[in-house]
Parts: sequence; C-alpha cells; structure tokens
Amino acid sequence: MKENTINIHQYEEVIAKVDRQHFVQNSQHELVIGRSVPSRELIQRCLAICTLPPSPRILQLGAGVGYAAAVLAGFGGHVVAIEKNAILAGVAREKLAGLGIKNIDFRIGEGNEGAPSAGPFDLILVSTPNISQHEKLWEQLAVGGQYICLERDKASHTVVVMYKNQGQHKIARTEHGYVDLAPSDDQVFVELGLVSPALLAKARKLADKNHTLIVDEISKFQHLDELKLYRSMARQYGIPLRSTEELLASADPSLFGQFSTAFLDHLQAIPLCIEGTSLVVACTQPGTPMREVQLVFPELTIEKVLVTPVDYRRLWSSLSRQAKDGRVAMEQKDTSAAGQDKDLLDSKPPDARMVAVYEALLLDAVADRASDIHLEIYHERVRVRLRIDGELRDLQHYQISRSEYLGLVNVVKLRAEMNIAERRLPQSGRAQVRVGDARFDLRVQVQPALHGEHVVIRILAQNSPLISIDSLGMSPMIAGQYRRLLNNPAGLVLVVGPTGSGKSTTLNAGLQLLADDTSRKVITIEDPVEYSIDDIQQVRVRPEIRFNFADAMRSFVRQDPDVVLVGEIRDHETALEAIRASQTGHIVLSTLHCNDAIDAVQRLFDLNVHPNSLASELLAVMAQRLAKRICEHCKYEALPDPQILKELFPRDPPKHFKAFIGKGCEQCNGTGTHGRVAVIEYLHLNAELRDGISQRIPMGQLRAQALDSGLVTMRDSALDHVVQGNIPLTELPRILPQERMAPEKRGEWQVS
Repeated sequence: MKENTINIHQYEEVIAKVDRQHFVQNSQHELVIGRSVPSRELIQRCLAICTLPPSPRILQLGAGVGYAAAVLAGFGGHVVAIEKNAILAGVAREKLAGLGIKNIDFRIGEGNEGAPSAGPFDLILVSTPNISQHEKLWEQLAVGGQYICLERDKASHTVVVMYKNQGQHKIARTEHGYVDLAPSDDQVFVELGLVSPALLAKARKLADKNHTLIVDEISKFQHLDELKLYRSMARQYGIPLRSTEELLASADPSLFGQFSTAFLDHLQAIPLCIEGTSLVVACTQPGTPMREVQLVFPELTIEKVLVTPVDYRRLWSSLSRQAKDGRVAMEQKDTSAAGQDKDLLDSKPPDARMVAVYEALLLDAVADRASDIHLEIYHERVRVRLRIDGELRDLQHYQISRSEYLGLVNVVKLRAEMNIAERRLPQSGRAQVRVGDARFDLRVQVQPALHGEHVVIRILAQNSPLISIDSLGMSPMIAGQYRRLLNNPAGLVLVVGPTGSGKSTTLNAGLQLLADDTSRKVITIEDPVEYSIDDIQQVRVRPEIRFNFADAMRSFVRQDPDVVLVGEIRDHETALEAIRASQTGHIVLSTLHCNDAIDAVQRLFDLNVHPNSLASELLAVMAQRLAKRICEHCKYEALPDPQILKELFPRDPPKHFKAFIGKGCEQCNGTGTHGRVAVIEYLHLNAELRDGISQRIPMGQLRAQALDSGLVTMRDSALDHVVQGNIPLTELPRILPQERMAPEKRGEWQVS
C-alpha cells in the first residue's frame, strides 16, 4: 500500500467510531429507514477496494439518514451527500448535527446530475438503485477516481462494482463479490428500528423458552400486530407483501415439488411460479438467501415476495397438498347412486392428503378470523365456505372431488371423536387445535343431507384476550346499567338473541369485571367453556354422565356463590333452578335463544315459569345482534340509501342525518368492514312491567308498556351506531325486522 493513500486500518477505525444504532433509531414509525442505513460490513466491503488519497473529495448519492455519509466524513476532506427524500434528509441533518459532523454538504435532489460544481471527486459512492445512467457522473471523477455502486447480475445476485477513471475518457470496470442487502436473520428487526439489540436478545430468549417465533415476542413488546410489522418490513426493504389468496391464484404446485421440503422449511421460503424470466419466491424474511434456489433455476432471476408466518403456513399446506395430488393418478368419478358410494377410507386410516386439506382449512379460518367452517356437497360439486364477521364467503382455491370430500369428512370425524361408520344420523363432536401460541376449541356438527354429509366446524379461541364492557360498543347508558346490574344483591339478568349474536361475549365481559372483585365468588356452568377466565370457577356440562345445567345449579347453591352464570336456559328444569337461585340471594346471569327483549318473557312462559316468579326475579333483558363494523382505515361519509331512509323515517328524515361506509383497503381486504359491534335492545323492569308480567298480558301490550317505561329499542341503538360512523346504514335491514324499522307506537290501550 502506498504511503500517500488511506489504508484499510484507517477505514476500520472510522467505521468503529460511528455508532450505527444512532442512525437506525427512529421515532417516526412510518418513515422508510431500513435500506437507508447500510450494514457496517457493506461499508467496509466498499471501502476496502478503494485507493484514496488523504482528505479525498467524496460524493455520495442516496444518502438516506446519513450513516454512510458520517463514515465517509471521518476520513474525507469534503463530502457532498445527496438524498431525494426531503423527510429522510431532514432526519439525516439532525442526526449528523447530533454527532457534531460539519464537513458534509447535505443536499436534497435526485442525484442523477451529481454535483459538478463541487468536483472533481476522488470517490463517488452510489447507495441507491435508482441511478442507472453513470456517464454524467463518471465525468465528475478525478483521474484515478473510483465510482462504486451495486448492480444485479444475470443470476439476480447483488454485486459490488467499481468503475475507475483511467483518463482520456477510459473507464475500467471490475466486480468485487456478492452482497446481501437485507439481514437474513432476526437482526432485521434491529434494522427496522423496532427494537434495540438488547431487546432482541431478550425476545430470542423468550422465544426459545416459550417455543414461539421471535416476531411474536417483539410484537408483544412493541404492541404491534404481525401484519403491521410485516407491512413496515416490506416498505423498508422494498419487497412487496402479499396475501395467501393473491399468491395461490398464480402458484404452480409442481415447482414446490421440485425442492426438498426439509430444505424449504429450513430456508422459510416457497417457490411459487415463473413469470417471464423471473422465479417468484415467498419468504418470511427480506434477507433470505437465494443461492441454492438459484442453482436449480440458473437462467431465471429471483423475485422475492414477503409473507407473514401465518400466510407462509397456509401457502405451505395448500401447495403441499396440491403437489401430492399431482403425483397421484386421477380417480375415476363414481357414477353410481349416492347411496352406493364407497368410501375408500372406511377400511384404512385417512389419506395424508386429506389431513393436509383439513389443516390448511383450519389455518385459513384462523388467519381470516372466521367463526365457522362450512363443508357442503351438491351432486359432484363441493363447496367450502368461511363465516367471517357474520357473512359466509366461498374459498375458491379448494378444488375437492367427491371421493376426496368423503375422505375429508372422515378426517373431521376422527379428529372430533365421532363414529365414521354412521352416516344416517346427525353427530356432534369436539376437538382442539393449536396454531402457534393460540389454542382453539372446535365444535363440530355433521348433518346427513340429500347428496352426502354436511359439516360445520365452529372455532372458539381459548387464549385470546377477553373483551371488556367498554369495548363491546354499548352506549354509555347501557354500559352503566350493565355494571349496576352486576352489583345487585340478587335477581335474574338475561342476554338474548339468535346463535352467533355475541351473547357469550357480552356475559364474559361482565364476568371479567366480576373476577376483579375479590369480595364475591362467581361460578359458571357452560357448554362448552368458551373463554377461560382467571379467578372464576368454571364448570362444563357432561351429558354423557347425566350432569346437565339443572344438576349443576342444584349443587352450586351449596358452594356459597354470589354470582352464578348458566350458559343457556333451554328447558323447564334449568329455568326453574335459575329462578330458585335468584330467590335465594344470588345474581343469576344466563342466555336465551329468542328475537327480542319482550320475546324473552314469552319464551320463559313457554318453559312453564310461573308469571309471579318471573315478575319478581327478572331484573333486565339485553337482546342483541352483531353488525359489521366499518373499517377505520377507509371510512368516509356517504349519501344514505333513500329506500332504507324511507323505511326508517316514513315522514321525513332528520335534516343533518349522516351515514358512513368503508371504501375498501388492505386492512379490511377490500370489504370496507372489519370486525363486528353489538347492537343492543335494553329492557329494565319497573313496577308497571312487573305487574304486566304477573298478569300475563298480551305481548303486544307488554311491548307498548315497555316502550312507555323507557325500552331502548334495537332500532335506537342501531341508529346511534350509524350516526357515530360505527356501522353502515345497509346493516339495519339485516338486523331489524321490517316492522321494527320505523319508530314504534307507544301504549294506547285502555285500562279497565
């Protein structure tokens, strides 16, 4: 090395002195910083090939937040740094000023023109892929000056390339090895500015201890959901984030079958399809190395797409199943009558392919927040649907033949401990499944139909966080009344509605509040126990040993409880025991399947509850439905549907009536809605209503009396949600019967 040039040790000393974490730390979470902070190894690689005089003049293009510029300023006489993103440039100036660095001229601009007035330069370092025309910049090099950039070769590798000005308009090009621009391990989270190295080390330990993914532990620390974290990662490393549905539409299962599954699982990558001259590969980390994949397809460039771990598992299950199907000869369709269909799985264990289909279905359902899976067969057509936010949606990427469907039903039955030989009678069963840390209880119902058995699998999360009363979406008045009901010394409180209307969620929100009150004892009897709550004594019915709701209620009173929850009142015996428990000084919470608050009274009459007993013990009834919640990310005010307005306001609608809808965005998968909110009818009993119940007056009169006594109707609650922008106006005809859309008349009967 010549004495009048900077040696490698000087570069290393400067790199060691500049704190890279100072530039990685980012208080603006939406700011793209990841690729603007190159690794120390990359900077060292680039400088190691340089031969520079003391105090060189340096130009850097694509300076980002200034880390590379700070290193260059450590040995450069004068550094010109150019960055086109004004926000990044502002952050860079702030961070450089914090380190007291003054020999950097930081400019905002495209960089294609360079800085001719400040040259000639001994070194031009290009840190951005947006500059592909180099000729104008070469003209700004001093004789012997070096121009260093990153280029991609035919095999899609990133290569460090040097162009050297030899004078007389001659440029010499040399390549200096491959580099990976994104970390291939968990260091990527430090690069994103999401965690410090110390916090990453802590997350690694917890992930090893709990057998979880590091991304899950980081999400807990930073209160980020997985999807938001991966969107940030995709933005900052310039790799598109894709969903399972998008990728499966163009995926080629035969590509998956060309690789060892052990290799792909270790790599956390899935080859998807060939598009032109590119091989599309899905991976869970932006820095996943592609060298081995490239060896299989040397003539193609690799195009990475990012997927979340959940979507990765869904892709794996679906493509694994399809790859195996492709290696199995197509079965002949059975043209015999449906009653003569022979199930090939009757005499042997289920095919591994059908197990893979079942597991892929569960992963799809969990990832899409589905409450139910519906499997149906019509002649030779199989239909697979998920119920998401109360609405059934078809899964088109499951192409299942009739014979495969019979095998799939047997897999479901075996997992739910049912009799696979019985196909004439309905069957019920249960199973459990774990996805990562999340555990789910599956309630399975198999129903014989014209063309075969139909299956419904209800999915109940076991360890999801419980919803509080405040987050149920109740009005402040109803929420306050609910809390007051739980503090009563005795009485019966009912939450009513059809199946899937959120009754159990509302009751469990109350139980969570009771669990925090150490002065009272709470016991529940449920079928099944849907949510596990600490400090609550929970029991489930066991019909196989003749232990039902009524049996539990009789034994509970000897346990000295203050509050008793009965999962459902479904027969006279249970209703009688609930009334007796409230009469002996207990708060009793329960559910009924009926349509509205007044209908709950008639339902209890139908169960032979004495009118006087019901009138004395019933405190309140909450009837509810679930309406789709408007996505907060794409909500906007829209013109209300005139037909619905005419039903709601037969005379004239309010002058300033507002309605909102969702436009559809990434967060809601283009639906405009995300999640659901409870719409509640609230009936609080007073003396007049108790008299009406004890006299068993007609239900129409009782409702009119309830309206005069302050009944909060479901229409009132729904309109409040519409005006507040919680639900779209189009939800009202779905949750309200036609006769309840218009304002209801108050009491007009004669008292004799």
